[in-house]
Amino acid sequence: MAGRGGSETDAAGGPARHLPVLLAEVLYYLAPRDGGVYVDGTFGAGGYTRAILEAADTRVIAIDRDPNAIRDGQALVGASAGRLTLAHERFSRLDEVVEAEGTGLVDGVVLDIGVSSMQLDEGERGFSFRRDGPLDMRMSSEGPSAADLVARLAETDLANLIYRFGEERQSRAIARAIVAARAQAPIERTLQLAEIIARVVRSKPHEPHPATRSFQALRIAVNDELGELARALSAAERALKPGGRLVVVTFHSLEDRIVKNFLAHRAKASAGSRHMPALDGPAPSFRLVARGAVEAGDEETARNPRARSAKLRAAERTEAPAHPPGDLDRFLPPLPAADARSR
Repeated sequence: MAGRGGSETDAAGGPARHLPVLLAEVLYYLAPRDGGVYVDGTFGAGGYTRAILEAADTRVIAIDRDPNAIRDGQALVGASAGRLTLAHERFSRLDEVVEAEGTGLVDGVVLDIGVSSMQLDEGERGFSFRRDGPLDMRMSSEGPSAADLVARLAETDLANLIYRFGEERQSRAIARAIVAARAQAPIERTLQLAEIIARVVRSKPHEPHPATRSFQALRIAVNDELGELARALSAAERALKPGGRLVVVTFHSLEDRIVKNFLAHRAKASAGSRHMPALDGPAPSFRLVARGAVEAGDEETARNPRARSAKLRAAERTEAPAHPPGDLDRFLPPLPAADARSR
C-alpha cells in the first residue's frame, strides 16, 4: 500500500514520480527531527519515506505487504546510507517489525491507507475498472482473489459485502446481475465485471464510474483493509514513545471513520463530574494535535485529483499505557440490517 498520490507527466512525456498526497501536512504533523526513528507503515512508491529522510537526519523503518513495492524500493535503501530499512510485512504488525529492529519505541508513524496509484495503474494487478486485467486485487498476492469472491459468494453475502464495504445502495441488484452472469460464464476479468455492473448502475458523464463502489468493496474484502487498519492503529499505539506522533491519511469515509473514532476513543478521559468521580478505565493514550480532518488545498487538488478525497488526522502519544487491543471491533462498520439496502 501507500504512494496514493497521482502521477504527472515529465518533460519527456513519460510518467513522473508518483506524488504523495498531503506531503507538507504530513511532515508538519509528524515533525521529523535529527536522531528520530519513524515508521512509514505503507511504503508504496516511497514518497513519504523519502521526504522524512530528507527532512532531518532520521532513520525510517518502512513496511509494505506488496512485494513489488519492496522490490522497487531497494534503490532508495541503497541511497539512504543505512538510514532506511524495508520490511515485507502487513502494517498491522508494525509494532513487531519495530521490536525486531531493536530500535525501542519510535518517534512517529505515518500511514497512507488504501490502494496505491501504482497498483491502479498496473492492469495486471486487477484493481482498476478502467484497465483490463485478471480480477485479482490482492496486495500481497496471497489468499482468495476478487474473482474467487465473485465466483463463490452466495447472492445475499455478495450484496452484503458490496453494501458494507462499498456503501453501494444498489448492492442487491448488482449481486443479482453478477450471479446471473457467472451462471453463463466465469467472471475473471476486470472489464468483464465492470460491464456487468454498468448495465445495472446508471451514471451520468460527470459522475463516478458505476463500478467504483463495487470494486472498492471487493478490494477491501480481499485484503481485509478495514480490519488491518484498526489493528495497525493499535500497533502504532504500542510502538510510539510518549510524545511520538501518529499521522494517518485516508481516502474514503469508511477508513476516515475508523481513524476518527479510534483517536477520539483513545484521547477521551474517563467521564466524571463534581457529583461523581471519574470512572475507572484506561487513561487517554493519545492527544489530538490536528483539529478535525485536514484536507488538501485547491492547488494540490488541481495538480493531483486523487487528493480531493484525502483526509489527514494526527495525534500525539501520551505517557499512558496502550489500551488493550481487544476492543477494535467497535471501530469497524457493522453488517447492514436486512432492510437497509435498496432492492
